[in-house]
Amino acid sequence: MRPRAEMAAFISVPLKKSSEVDLVKPLSKFVTASYPAGDEQSEYLRAVEELNKLRKSALGRPLDKHESSLEILLRYYDQLCSIEPKFPFSENQLCLTFTWKDAFDKGSLFGGSVKLSLASLGYEKTCVLFNCAALASQIATEQNIDNDECLKAAAKYYQLASGAFSHIKDTVLSALSREPTMDICPETVGTLSTIMLAQAQEVFFLKATSDRMKDAVIAKLANQAADFYGEAFKQCQYKDNLPKEVLPVLAAKHCIMQANAELHQSILAKQKKRFGEEIARLQHAAELVKTVASRYDEYVSVKDLSDKINRALTAAKKDNDFIYHDRVPEVKDLEHIGKAALVKATAITPPLSQKYTDLFEKMVPMAVQQSMGIYGQRKADAVNRLVGTMREATNLCNGVLASLNLPAALEDLSGDSIPQSIAEKSRSIVQQGGLQNIEKLIRDLPELLTRNREILDESLKMLDDEETTDNELRSKFNQRWNRTPSGDLYKPLRAEGTNFRNVLDKAVQADQVVRDRYNAQCDMIALLCKPENELNAAIPSANPTRTLQGSEVVNVLRSLLAQLDEVKKERETLEGEIKAVTFDMSTTFLKALAQDGAINEEQLSLSQLDQSYGSYNQKVSASLSKQEELLGQVQTAHQEFSSLKQSNNEANQREEVLKKLASAHDSYVEICNNLREGTKFYNDLTEILLKFQNKCSDIVFARKTERDELLKELQQSIAREPSAPNFNVPAYQSTPAAPAPAPGPTPAPRTVFAQQPQQVQQQPQQKPQPPSRPPPPSFTPQAASATPTTPTPTGPPTSNPPPMAPPSQAQGPPYPTYQGYQGFYQMPMGYNPYTYGQYNMPNMPYMPYQAAPGQGGYPGAPPAGQPYPGYPQQPPQQQPYYPQQ
Repeated sequence: MRPRAEMAAFISVPLKKSSEVDLVKPLSKFVTASYPAGDEQSEYLRAVEELNKLRKSALGRPLDKHESSLEILLRYYDQLCSIEPKFPFSENQLCLTFTWKDAFDKGSLFGGSVKLSLASLGYEKTCVLFNCAALASQIATEQNIDNDECLKAAAKYYQLASGAFSHIKDTVLSALSREPTMDICPETVGTLSTIMLAQAQEVFFLKATSDRMKDAVIAKLANQAADFYGEAFKQCQYKDNLPKEVLPVLAAKHCIMQANAELHQSILAKQKKRFGEEIARLQHAAELVKTVASRYDEYVSVKDLSDKINRALTAAKKDNDFIYHDRVPEVKDLEHIGKAALVKATAITPPLSQKYTDLFEKMVPMAVQQSMGIYGQRKADAVNRLVGTMREATNLCNGVLASLNLPAALEDLSGDSIPQSIAEKSRSIVQQGGLQNIEKLIRDLPELLTRNREILDESLKMLDDEETTDNELRSKFNQRWNRTPSGDLYKPLRAEGTNFRNVLDKAVQADQVVRDRYNAQCDMIALLCKPENELNAAIPSANPTRTLQGSEVVNVLRSLLAQLDEVKKERETLEGEIKAVTFDMSTTFLKALAQDGAINEEQLSLSQLDQSYGSYNQKVSASLSKQEELLGQVQTAHQEFSSLKQSNNEANQREEVLKKLASAHDSYVEICNNLREGTKFYNDLTEILLKFQNKCSDIVFARKTERDELLKELQQSIAREPSAPNFNVPAYQSTPAAPAPAPGPTPAPRTVFAQQPQQVQQQPQQKPQPPSRPPPPSFTPQAASATPTTPTPTGPPTSNPPPMAPPSQAQGPPYPTYQGYQGFYQMPMGYNPYTYGQYNMPNMPYMPYQAAPGQGGYPGAPPAGQPYPGYPQQPPQQQPYYPQQ
């Protein structure tokens, strides 16, 4: 995070870095599995290639601080928002692992920077939006503040960055299944959003100043900017989630904006002849810029502003002393300056890019796809129910007629020839392949079943092996193995596998039923397969019943049988019409999703199915009723027909054989249909199981990749850990304690922030006054031995306590972190007389403190250059911690 050195000192945010991800393979596999081959599939595969290229352009190369680079990032973010509802991104479906590094973490000697890998598109969206905000802040920071158009652009980009950070704050926890890295946690992005909003408000203040607007307006703009900066400072004051240079910049900007507000409000007071108020506000502004100049000069320059305020203050005092003699009020008694917020965080509502084109525009969302799948199953159930009902009715009709030996009994009035219907049935069976066809189909079933079982077993074995490895690593690393347990992740897949196994078990039972039926009818089917002369010889002959030819009852039976045949033909036509019904529900589901944000699939599907198949339900019911009526009439007429026939043993035997032959033909047709359906079922199931196997293979591969990445992170983490635990030094090795220190001021905390002067006036009288301090030295926390610059103090000398004895072991940071006296300016980070962390190292001699000229020494201290009692002698080559004056 880099502030600019001039007075503006705008803050920009660094970009996050991402590892390369191949989007083509998993997305293409999903497209080919979900959409049939054709133009639509080809179009989606090309869109996947374009999406992969877009990601490489947005994240795979350094980006210039230009609007065109931001447009690429925004277009990729828009595309992610578009594909999120259209692909099933999750750990157990379409698993894509995205790895991102912490934007503010610089890494360490033993390991890389902090990074997080998640199989979550929401995580990718969050990180891309963070980069959009970061690049917008960089583009805004690079604008020329002396140009009106550049100021407008800067304000726009700062507000966009603020809105993006605010959106991340609201959505990051729901988008991620784990704790986010520090840069995208809600507290950090919330602070960044406030900082960007403050900078946008400051840009409007600069624009108003440049346009010479009224001082009352400028004062309100500046005061609002100061308020934003103060809020941002409070949010990160006691947290370590942003770089260390941000805090002093925020403190300085808060003071600068407040000083500008006081300056312009003083001009307004002068216009209203309130000369005492003018002087009070200018004095307050002078104190604020003086604080900035003394503490934050390395971050922000306020020389021009300070000169302007001092000139105005000198002139105002001179005029008041010689002319007006107006009383100068206290700062706390001044009227509060109003605020005017002209900025607002930009709402993040995709599409954000200017020229956005959805690569997957024709692809429907997953919610619609899932609803379409469920609707398809409901439709198939409705069709199967209607068709199954008609087929059952037809089988019932054939069974009843076979039990009555119809129509063979009407055709067998001669008693010594094959009835025509039996001869046609025999020829039909021979044409279909006879017994050889059935036996071949029966032999193929076990092979198909075995292949499906092997695919299912291999798929589940992959899950078992990966879960075993995951459990072993979890037991080894305990809480460090902080990824979703494989057992929990694989529950949907295991449930799916159990369902497949149950389906196979039921299929085995159905296969056995078909075999039993074939075994029961095998002999009669074989008889029907014989030549006509052998079939005629196998049928017993009977006495002729020619007297019944032309009788009324025979004509009635033939008429009823013809009507039943007509009913069967109508059912075949009706079955074709039912199967041909189509209706595109995607439009209905898309409309419902757009209007309500959700799809009530059950209500919409049932309504459409009732509309599409309601009339067919009525036709099927009418067909069943007609068949029932005709069968009743057939049974009545057959009783009369049987009573007219001459009954003898030969006739009964012949009729019984003819019944069995008719039943065998019907069984043959049904068994063949069942076996063909079984073969098709196993082949279709093989395709489904292969997709299931690919799904298992993909998730196991993704889990293996995630496992290797986590193992690498754990290795780096272990390498960064200390090689040995802390230990206590024995008492006899400890240095004797120094005398008790005299009462003195509490050391200042590490945080650097200039409080308002009016707070100083509210300080209780019993608190001792702190000594004057020099400006902060230039040093880095890692180099504690940097030499600070110590100018001559301006305040009175103060008695300081002698240095305390070092503790027995290294403790914490080199400076105390507790809060100083309320109301005082906090001491700069480089000034601390205690610096005990420097002397906690084993065998390190004590280095004497050399007092600056004009500053009082410690009470009870030995002469300069002499060691304190109880400390070892100073080696000659050792350089003192503080420079000699």
